[in-house]
Amino acid sequence: LAKRVRVDCAEPSCGVLSSSPVSMYMKGMLSASCAGFVMLWLSPSAAFAGGGQGAVRPMARRAASLGHQLVRMKAAPTNGANVKAALEANRVRLDAMSSACPDVSELTRLRFALAFPIQSEALANLKETVAWRTGAGAAIVASAEAAVAKATAGGGWDNEPVLSAAPHAAVINRYISSKNILTLSTASGDLLYVIRASGIDDRAMMDKVSVPQMVEFFLYVKEVHSLVANERSARTGRLCGVVFANDVTGVRSIPDSRFSKALSTSSEQYEKLYPSMAGQTMILNLPFILQAFVGLIKPLFPKTVQDRLMFESAPVLAKLTELTPLTTDPTSRKSFLAEVTKLLR
Repeated sequence: LAKRVRVDCAEPSCGVLSSSPVSMYMKGMLSASCAGFVMLWLSPSAAFAGGGQGAVRPMARRAASLGHQLVRMKAAPTNGANVKAALEANRVRLDAMSSACPDVSELTRLRFALAFPIQSEALANLKETVAWRTGAGAAIVASAEAAVAKATAGGGWDNEPVLSAAPHAAVINRYISSKNILTLSTASGDLLYVIRASGIDDRAMMDKVSVPQMVEFFLYVKEVHSLVANERSARTGRLCGVVFANDVTGVRSIPDSRFSKALSTSSEQYEKLYPSMAGQTMILNLPFILQAFVGLIKPLFPKTVQDRLMFESAPVLAKLTELTPLTTDPTSRKSFLAEVTKLLR
């Protein structure tokens, strides 16, 4: 599998390190070079999209904030779990969820059970997801399902149907390509979502599309990932997910605020709509000047992210001027995947 995909991130809330000019400068560097452009991932304070095809609205009866909800989620990645054993261990909970949501697959119910140890929260989130998939997100879900069916019709993977069926693809695909974002497979079978933020002309792109349109595009990509990961999990018996590789190489400025909002919104929804899907999140090739601040950066993220957050060096990836060789050059791909396998040990 070597298909192009899109950035999965959300902007964290950065606290003030100190009030000195040097510290304030470093805070700006952290926001621009690390948090702002690379780890735009799972902000507990980000709001849901107010409209658009992919909008998800929180349940009115739920008193807890999304931030508190995410804290209650299981923080450790569940990628790699034995599907059969996990189904048996959670049988009572899964059967109870089936009674309330009979059209939801057993594997999807398992992901909710693993993510939310409290049954009432697992069921509430599952019901909200079903409401989105049959309502505001129905067109996205249908498009992704049809595109994946066409992509796999020949027994392999044809990426063209997936690319062309994406919401607003005619515009967005001019800016998002295999040069800056793509998906590979790890040796263990997880999807590996590789992002080089410096290769995206986000300002030019956001002049052409709206934030809701960008959110729809991202949610479509997440749905494609989910379909592939679930099919692979059912086929192999190993619970597969998505490992994120955020390459900071070449980052020189903060992202466009509209792009950040779209990323933040879609990533908040990712936790709700696709629980137990996200695996380790690697920040790769962090500039030397920021490496000393890793200990200060990590606590700024929610607990659900901290436990799977890694800051590492990836020399093979850093040497590439763009990501395309990872799909076209077997030697480059093999070297990078070996590098990733070593980092994930």
